[in-house]
Amino acid sequence: MDIELIVRNNSDSIDVALLRNGRLIELHKILPENSFCIGDIYLGKVKKTSPSLNAAFIDVGYEKDAFLHYLDLGQRYNQFSSYVKSTISGKNLKWSLDKIKSLPSIPKDGKIDDLLKKKDEVLVQVSKEPISTKGPRLISEISLAGRYIVLLPFSNRISISQKVKSTKEKDRLKNLIKSIIPKNFGVIVRTVAEGKKVAELDADLRNLINQWKIVHSKLKGAKPLDKIFGGINKLSSILRDILNDSFTKIIVDDLDLYKELKEYLQDNVPQKVRILSKYSGVRPIFEKFYIEKQIKSSFGKTVSMKQGSYLVIEHTEAMHVIDVNSGNRTNKDISQEENALMVNLQAAEEIARQLRLRDMGGLIAVDFIDMHVAENRKKLTETLIAQMKDDRAKHKVLPPSKFGIVEITRQRVRPVMKIQTTEKIDHKYIEAPILLIDEIKEKYLMLASKKSRLSKKGIKYITLSAHPFIISYLKQGFPSIRLKWYFKHGLNLRLRSDDACQFLEYNFFDSSNNTITF
Repeated sequence: MDIELIVRNNSDSIDVALLRNGRLIELHKILPENSFCIGDIYLGKVKKTSPSLNAAFIDVGYEKDAFLHYLDLGQRYNQFSSYVKSTISGKNLKWSLDKIKSLPSIPKDGKIDDLLKKKDEVLVQVSKEPISTKGPRLISEISLAGRYIVLLPFSNRISISQKVKSTKEKDRLKNLIKSIIPKNFGVIVRTVAEGKKVAELDADLRNLINQWKIVHSKLKGAKPLDKIFGGINKLSSILRDILNDSFTKIIVDDLDLYKELKEYLQDNVPQKVRILSKYSGVRPIFEKFYIEKQIKSSFGKTVSMKQGSYLVIEHTEAMHVIDVNSGNRTNKDISQEENALMVNLQAAEEIARQLRLRDMGGLIAVDFIDMHVAENRKKLTETLIAQMKDDRAKHKVLPPSKFGIVEITRQRVRPVMKIQTTEKIDHKYIEAPILLIDEIKEKYLMLASKKSRLSKKGIKYITLSAHPFIISYLKQGFPSIRLKWYFKHGLNLRLRSDDACQFLEYNFFDSSNNTITF
């Protein structure tokens, strides 16, 4: 099985695509202005408390107040709050927690008003990014995530990932962590730590301790709304969370990103440096790996499947709704029940992919095709659970209801990925591509008139990158429009089909692949 990570640098974002055997299963878009990411730590100010919600609304600098529930304060909030206040005031100069004063844990059924008042300062961490009309979701139980472990200041617990099945391995990891963890720090051991040696775990722990030292140093004299810690950048964070031993390639089309990822791999997963490479092809990287086509076919309201069946995906503020349709699929050799089962099993695989691809969270209701045999309904549930086993987001799949509805809950931590897959054409381009071809021809003639000057610069040909329909129009027939232009004006024009281009979008490039501006 080939697992490939393809990274594209756009002018306004960084796109990260995860492929399994060439098929797109995850897509991440990293925006430069994307603040309030998961893991960021802020010194917030309480705007107001809500006794009915048992929560507080915190100002961390976002346009909407962030939300902090009482249960997300952490049982040792009293110690944590005392440490933060003494560090801000300059009384506490040590990052270590071995000599902190023992204070009673807060009760699980306590009230928010007993701990937080308006204008109080509180150190918080983003646990969910802003979604729709909601501000960030916060916790006050700080955690620092590494490659193999998650460090929990003001905690004494050591937890092992439930995906580590061996009792012997769990005991080994727990004993290793106990031997190296400082006092009053807890640890969650991640799945990827399975089988790792103490040196690797210790190196990861020391890195996280250094991050805690940074948090401590930035707290000194901090003011409300200050960002105390930003963690690693979003790209490295994605790599940290999804990289595993099954990865075969990481390909990047930008030199700076290549150096950044190489440095991260050398520091954290040196054995994986060999699978990292810099893309040097002429075709755009997402075109080369057929990612653009998959994006356009996977993110619309309707998602096609094999043999004519399809999904209809609707999003509302409260939930996602998915309808499974058999379409024009027919098979005279099998019964209606068998046909429904085949379509439903195929849909289960595609739905598991769509949830990861779009990062759909919250409540998802799936209307599968009705089946009357209990064994088939059970098989459908088991298949859906198996298809979702690689999904890192916490989720739960319920059996079909008597109406054939399967309910899925999936952890919502980021806004759902939405990509426009349709395009409105302006009324003045109704005769497109004819008028657009005239526009392209004008610019080609402009460049052809400078042919000798271009030749002196070493430019032997130019390339037109445009929507596949436009490229096909220029290529059709013999002689084609492109050849007619070449025979008449003498400037070689190469054509490059680009699925990322909208219908009326195009660009000219010189022979060094530099954009030509007019």
